[in-house]
Amino acid sequence: MQINLEHIMFWMDAIRNSEDPKRTLESFWKGQIKSKEWLIKELGVFVGKPVTIDIFGGWNGVLASMLFHAAYPVKSIRSIDIDPKCEEIANTMNKIEHTAGRFHAVTADMCNLRSDADVAINTSCEHITQDQYEQWLTCLHYNSLIVLQSNNYNIHEHIRTADSIEEFMEQSKLKILHSSVLSLPLYDRYMIIGKHK
Repeated sequence: MQINLEHIMFWMDAIRNSEDPKRTLESFWKGQIKSKEWLIKELGVFVGKPVTIDIFGGWNGVLASMLFHAAYPVKSIRSIDIDPKCEEIANTMNKIEHTAGRFHAVTADMCNLRSDADVAINTSCEHITQDQYEQWLTCLHYNSLIVLQSNNYNIHEHIRTADSIEEFMEQSKLKILHSSVLSLPLYDRYMIIGKHK
């Protein structure tokens, strides 16, 4: 994956113009980028035609920007986050696609937002309760490909971690098509790709 210079310049604009540039820079921590790169690679096995994508817990829009540079075709991406500060940052991170009508950041509670996207991505599973997660699942189209990430990193803001990939698979309530683990210095990152049962 190669990110072109014009996109990187918009990343810098998003960081510089954000209310808290240091917080925005956390989107680019090594573990964050490695997790996103890993997701994009594994998702590619399942994507053969142009797809629409909804990213839940889309944060500052970095995953969306990286997905637009993937080796497979992406029609459009909607990035959903409950934090209103993320919307402007994400739209700036993806300025070229936003201007072209291919990217849109939305401030919303993922548990109450209907999705008809071909691919639904949730990399924030550790930030929601099991009840919230199961409510979110009901908002997804039955045929959507569902991509989940979580971890075993026990910090205050993580309210539902998993101790193993097996536990995360059980939490997911999905028909599993793929599962894997990425070992990072501070924690293990888990990923599941699946469908509704």
